[in-house]
Amino acid sequence: MKIPRNNHIELTTGEIAEKIGARLEGNGQVLICGAAPIESAGSDEISFVANKRYEKYLVVTKAGAVVVDNDTPCSNNSILRHSHPYLAFAKIIDLLYPPEQHLASGVHPSSVIDKAAQIAPTAGIGPFCQIEAVSKIGSNCRLVSSVYVGKNVTLGENCLVYPGVMIMNDSQIGKNAIIHSSTVIGSDGFGFVPTAEGIKKIRQIGWVEIGDDVEIGSNVSIDRGALGPTRIGSGTKIDNLVQIAHNVQIGENCLIVAQVGISGSTKLGKNVILAGQVGTVGHIEIGDGAMVGAQSGVSKSIPPGVSMAGYPARPLIESKRIEASMTRLPELLKRVRELERKLKIESGN
Repeated sequence: MKIPRNNHIELTTGEIAEKIGARLEGNGQVLICGAAPIESAGSDEISFVANKRYEKYLVVTKAGAVVVDNDTPCSNNSILRHSHPYLAFAKIIDLLYPPEQHLASGVHPSSVIDKAAQIAPTAGIGPFCQIEAVSKIGSNCRLVSSVYVGKNVTLGENCLVYPGVMIMNDSQIGKNAIIHSSTVIGSDGFGFVPTAEGIKKIRQIGWVEIGDDVEIGSNVSIDRGALGPTRIGSGTKIDNLVQIAHNVQIGENCLIVAQVGISGSTKLGKNVILAGQVGTVGHIEIGDGAMVGAQSGVSKSIPPGVSMAGYPARPLIESKRIEASMTRLPELLKRVRELERKLKIESGN
């Protein structure tokens, strides 16, 4: 079942190939009206294969055109070849489905804007938003609806903030940020001291700094620093359900996947990848270009460029060897018991 879209654009395969720098094989006049998965695409849709496990669908797909790499065999009527099919397809999506205009410039009458806040004339503030004193909303920003912006917050130009986002006091956000629903930026860090009278809260008096071109998924919590900033570097992308604790420093162009938890004062360099459900202890450093596999527990610092996995996280090759050994444990235990039985018989016990 196709989902109707009102904002799609129709292009021929020849036009698409020219716009994305792909090499066209076959019919360049196939009219493409949308994109779909390779196994379900129709004759007016385009799809792609970037993973060998999906190559089996190339012989049965009904797609009007497919994007593949320069070497994969394909007999489709219209083929777009590109050295990076996934990137090529991302560009095709941008062509076929231009971004929606979420709301026009101006402030919805149901929103509450403090007199000391500064809203750029080209910004759009949707229904039921609240913006506190001394905050600045940059040009062409869009706060879709029910967004809270605390005191002394700055949003750079072209930010898109989805419904239900909370941006707390003193947070500083660069340009072109995308922040998805129900995320909280600048909440208190988890700071407490046990005492004889009970648990004493340590007030968190820092803030959050987010660079340019950062995208943050839904239901993410980024805590303000206890002292000083929690920082997210430019170009970093954060998936849903991520917890970033106080005074964490994340470098540029990092990928933080769903359900990651980063403990306080941990430092990530540039181009770090943390796969799903990775957890780190606090006060460690993860070097530039390091990668950590899913569900790993990082208990100590990681040098630049190293791949780690497991619990606790170890170098990837070592972790794989340990995992392979674990699968042989039942058979090894069986053999040990048999040897023990034979030794008892031979010893007469």
